[in-house]
Amino acid sequence: MKNSNQLRMIVFASLLAALMAAGAYLAIPIGPVPIVLQNMFVFLAGLLLGSRWGLASVGVYLLTGACGLPVFAGGLGGIGRIVGPTGGYLIGYLPAVFIVGYISGKSTTRIGRDVLAMICGTIVLYACGVTWLKTLTGMTWSKTLIVGMYPFLVGDALKIAAAAVIARALRPIIGKGLRQ
Repeated sequence: MKNSNQLRMIVFASLLAALMAAGAYLAIPIGPVPIVLQNMFVFLAGLLLGSRWGLASVGVYLLTGACGLPVFAGGLGGIGRIVGPTGGYLIGYLPAVFIVGYISGKSTTRIGRDVLAMICGTIVLYACGVTWLKTLTGMTWSKTLIVGMYPFLVGDALKIAAAAVIARALRPIIGKGLRQ
């Protein structure tokens, strides 16, 4: 039974890694900055799989991109994306998914806890991304925030709301699959 559950978790983690890659291609052109869905799938990995398996899912996604497959935003890949200006956001997915999974604790009906978990994950994600962006570009803090955070806040709020609803709908299905 334990091996069967582990296999299911590997499948779910792989599926979410694939959705993260697909999310890089799914851009919603709202305003001057398009919204990509990568971080929504990162948050779903934490909410649905928990901190450990969510971390594994994001790790697979990042390794796939680092190896050169075009899974990052804009259909790009390679180690240059991880060490480039957006690399802090990509690396920030690791602590963000862990925190989301840890805080949510795979809760079944606590949508408020899920939203709080994703807000905390977003804060960590921006802390990593904005700090790395500032370090590489030498911009002032205010310019870095204008370029690397402010334009994305509304989109991130929408993705948090969507992920909370999606997680609530999928948890019973995923949970049932793990109990079989």
